[in-house]
Amino acid sequence: MELSLARVDYLQVGVTAQKTMRLLPASGRKATQKVVVGDQDGVVTCFGIKKGEAVPVFKTLPGQKIARLELGGALNTPQEKIFVATGSEVRGFTKRGKQFLSFETNLTESIKAMHISGADLFLCASYIYNHYCDCKDQNYYLSGDKINDVLCLPVDKVNCITPVLACQDRVLRVLQGSDLLYEVEVPGPPTVLALNNGNGGDSGEEIVYGTSDGKLGLTQITGSKPVSKWEIGNEKKRGGILCIDSFDILGDGVKELLVGRDDGVIEIYNFESADDPVLRYDHALLESIASIQGGCVGKDGYDEILASTYSGWLTGLTTEPVHREGGSGEELKLSQEMQSKISSLRNELEHLQVKVLQEREKYQQSSQSSTAVSSVPAFSVNDKFTLNKDDASYSLILEVQTAIDNVLVQSDVPIDLLDVDKNSAVVSFSSCDSEPNSNFLLATYRCQANTTRLELKVRSIEGQYGTLQAYVTPRIQPKTCQVHQYQIKPLSLHQRTHSIDHDRPMNTLTLKGQFSFAEIHSWVVFCLPEVPEKTPAGESITFYFQNTFLGTQLESTYRKGEGCFKSDNISTISILKDVLSKEATKRKINLNISYDINEESVRHTLKLIHPKLEYQQLLAKKVHLIDALRELQVHEGNVDFLLPKYRSILEEADQLLEEYKRQPAHLERLYGMITDLFIDKFKFKGTNVKTKVPLLLEILDGCDEDGLIAFFEAAA
Repeated sequence: MELSLARVDYLQVGVTAQKTMRLLPASGRKATQKVVVGDQDGVVTCFGIKKGEAVPVFKTLPGQKIARLELGGALNTPQEKIFVATGSEVRGFTKRGKQFLSFETNLTESIKAMHISGADLFLCASYIYNHYCDCKDQNYYLSGDKINDVLCLPVDKVNCITPVLACQDRVLRVLQGSDLLYEVEVPGPPTVLALNNGNGGDSGEEIVYGTSDGKLGLTQITGSKPVSKWEIGNEKKRGGILCIDSFDILGDGVKELLVGRDDGVIEIYNFESADDPVLRYDHALLESIASIQGGCVGKDGYDEILASTYSGWLTGLTTEPVHREGGSGEELKLSQEMQSKISSLRNELEHLQVKVLQEREKYQQSSQSSTAVSSVPAFSVNDKFTLNKDDASYSLILEVQTAIDNVLVQSDVPIDLLDVDKNSAVVSFSSCDSEPNSNFLLATYRCQANTTRLELKVRSIEGQYGTLQAYVTPRIQPKTCQVHQYQIKPLSLHQRTHSIDHDRPMNTLTLKGQFSFAEIHSWVVFCLPEVPEKTPAGESITFYFQNTFLGTQLESTYRKGEGCFKSDNISTISILKDVLSKEATKRKINLNISYDINEESVRHTLKLIHPKLEYQQLLAKKVHLIDALRELQVHEGNVDFLLPKYRSILEEADQLLEEYKRQPAHLERLYGMITDLFIDKFKFKGTNVKTKVPLLLEILDGCDEDGLIAFFEAAA
C-alpha cells in the first residue's frame, strides 16, 4: 500500500523544546483529538481543529520556559492530565486547563527530562535523577555524564519500577531504586527514548532509542541483562533524532515507528517482517522536529502525523486527500467549507498587510525621534557543534526562530571549511592577518530568503586549539547580532568509545604532582571533547577515545596526584604532554613527567596513515589529468585510443571532482600528520630533525610505504 500524506499547517506558538507536544486521548463520540503544546515563553496551549481552523480550548499565562510536557493519570485509565516541567517546578493541568498541581522539587538545576507513570514522577536535571511517588522523594541517582532523557518500563507489565536513563556518554543506564542495575552500550549519544509500540512490546521491556548522530535501535531491558534486537545506521547522513512515537498510520493493524530529526526530516518505518523496520515514507520540513505524535486531529476518520517544529509551527501530515482532479472541460466545484476558508485567509492576509504597514510607519517615526530609546530585540538560537565520525569533521548547525540574514564565522586557529550539500548560502572569505591577531578564518554566509537553519562543516588540526565564533544576524529590525563561541580542543578529532584494542603498541605518558582529582579532570576536559565537565564520582576514572581521522586510540586513567595516558600515536602523547604541562604551569603546579615510547608504534601509525595517503595522492593525480583528457576528447572526437585507466577517469570525472572539492587540503593534512609524527618521534629522544623535513616530503611524493618506514628508522 502506497502512503500518500498531505501537509497542513495548523498554528504557530512560541519556540518549542524537545518533547513538549502531545495529543489528548479522544473523548466520547468525538473521534478528533485535542493538541496540547508548551513553548519557551512558558505558555501551555490546548486547541482542537474545527472546519480546518484551530479552536483554542485553553491557554495559560507566560512564565518560565517549558522543558518537557507529558500526559499522566491513574494507571489503566485515559492519560488526560497534563504535566509540564518549568525550571525546577512541575505543574499539572486538567484537560480543561484548570491547574491542580504545583510541585516545587527544590532541585538545584532546571529539569531537563520527565516521565510520568501513575503516581510516580521521574525527573532528571543535567546529572541528577530523582524519583517521586505522590510528590514524596523516593530514589536518587547521580549519573557519570549528562542525562538526555528518562523512561520507566510499564509497571503493569513488568511488575516493578525500572527507570532507564539516556546518557551522553553513549550509554543507557538501567536503575533499580537508587542503584545502577547495569549499563547498555549504544552506538551514539542517545537523545530520546520511547517504549516500543507505545507499551514496551509484548513483554513491556522493549525500548526504542534515537541518537544525536541519527542512529535508531531497539533494546530489550530484561531483569539481568540487555538484549539488542535491531539497530539502524544513518546511511543517508541525516540529522540527529529528537522524537519518536508509535502509531498505525497505514491502518494495517501494526503500529509504525514515527521519527523526527533535527534537520527537519519526518520518517515512517514499518515492520514488514518481524525483524528490522523498513523506511516507508519521509517528508522534509525546513526546521528541526521537536515533537511528533500520531492520531486524528484535523478531520474525523482521517489519521495523521502531527509534528511541532523548533519555531513553534504545528504541522500535520494527513491521510485526508487534499488534491482533486477533474477531466478536461470539467468544472471543479469548491465546497462551501473550502470557499469560506479561502475568503477568511484572504481577509487575514489583507489585515496583516495593513498591520505591517502601520507598524513600519510607527517604527520609522520613533527611530527618527530624539527621545525614543531603541531596545534590542531578543531572538532564540538553537545551536549544535558535534564531531562526525564518518569524515572527521565538525558540524555546526545554527537554527533561528526567524529568517537568518547572514552568519559571520571567525576562528583564531587554522581550520578548513568544508562543502555542505544542504547549504544554499553564498559564502565569501575575507583576508585575515594571522600573525599579530591570531585570526585565521573570516567567512560570511549570506542566506537566501526564509532560511532559518544553516549547517556548516569545519575540520580542525590536532594540536592547534582555540575558539570558533559565529556571529548570527537575523532579518529583524533594528539589526541585532548574537555571538556563539565553540571551543576547538587540542585533541579535537578524538571521540569517546566504549573499548579499545589493548594489543596495539602503546606509548605511555605519566604525570605525578600535587594536584587534586578535580584539577586533572579539568585539564582532560580542556584537552578532549565529550568528557563531562562535572568531576566523576569515585577516586579514579578511565576514558577511552578513538581518533576519527586516523583510527588511532587513547586511554586516559587518572586520580588525585597521578595521571596515565596511553596511545599508539606518538603525536597524541606529544600534544598531551605540551598542553598538560602548560595548564599545570598556569596554576603553579610542579609536574613530574615521565614517558615510555614504543618504537613499534611509529611503524604501526604509518601503516594506518599510508592507505589514506595513497588514495588521496591518486585522487589528486586523477583530478589534475581531467582537463587535459577532456581537451583530448574535444580534439579527437572519441577516446577509444586511450588506455582503459584514462577512459575510466573521464567517465568518473564528475564524481572525482566532487570528492576532491568536498575534501580540500586533505592531502596537506596527511603530509602534516606524518611530518608531526617524524618530529615528535625524535623530540622524545631529544633530537631536532626539522632540517630533514624537506627530505621527508620528497619521499612522501614518491608514496612508497617501505621507503617511508625506512626513512623514519634511519633518520636517527
